[in-house]
Amino acid sequence: MAAKSKRVPVAKTYKIYIDGKFPRTESGRYFALEDKKGAVIANVCRGSRKDFRNAVVAARKAQPGWAKASAYLRGQILYRIAEMLEGRREQFVAELRAQGVANRAAEKEVDTSIDRLIYFAGWADKYQQIFSAVNPVSSSHFNFSVLEPTGVVSVLAPDDSGLIGLVSNIAPAIVGGNSCVVLASESMPLCAVSFAEVLHASDVPGGVVNILTGFRSELTEQFASHMDVNAVVYCDADKKTAAAIQVAAADNIKRVISRVRIRWPDASAQHPYLIRDTQEVKTTWHPIGV
Repeated sequence: MAAKSKRVPVAKTYKIYIDGKFPRTESGRYFALEDKKGAVIANVCRGSRKDFRNAVVAARKAQPGWAKASAYLRGQILYRIAEMLEGRREQFVAELRAQGVANRAAEKEVDTSIDRLIYFAGWADKYQQIFSAVNPVSSSHFNFSVLEPTGVVSVLAPDDSGLIGLVSNIAPAIVGGNSCVVLASESMPLCAVSFAEVLHASDVPGGVVNILTGFRSELTEQFASHMDVNAVVYCDADKKTAAAIQVAAADNIKRVISRVRIRWPDASAQHPYLIRDTQEVKTTWHPIGV
């Protein structure tokens, strides 16, 4: 009697997230994510430049409506994301562990991510009070400065963080009325696509957050140079790459935000200036007595 062959488990294929949908990459490419022992734990879509362009189109379409939503509503939706993430806590802990994170550290990262979403949800209707101003002028006018969202923000998420770095860059961008296109960690991408599933089930309009997986070396230039992106955030870059991002971003004078050497699990990595980074100042003059 022939010996039974050992069954090979089917590795899950993690898709990308564009416009509230989960398409496969248009190129059909993927890469195998392996654990420390070399065993395949998942197949991950290798996003292309075309995927990025599609994501920017979706982000641009969604941004005006999202910006018009009340601060109260945006805060409630971020709180809902936290609720949904809490409900899937064990899944995210398991995914972090599969990618080499120790159990206690994985639990702390998921809990911190939930708390960080609630933190930024609380700032939704308060950051304007901190950063806006009534300016003194010598003429017979009132002069007001208020913040408005920059528009579409591209985010190169930190590579050494599977979840907390991703959340810490998405939350302040969208709570301020921006839409975003995010390139997830290349070495730890699993939580990013699972987080997209959380977003999909938590009242975030399609296109407000778009998440790609793929190779940083292939997509960084596109994230920085695309003419319909208003700001680019990068969290990992050597001096050469940082300079290249600055040069590519100059074509349409997009804002470049560097967030390197930040320990995202620390409390010092959450503050309202992360919201301010992707806001523009609008100044209004109003005559007195008219």
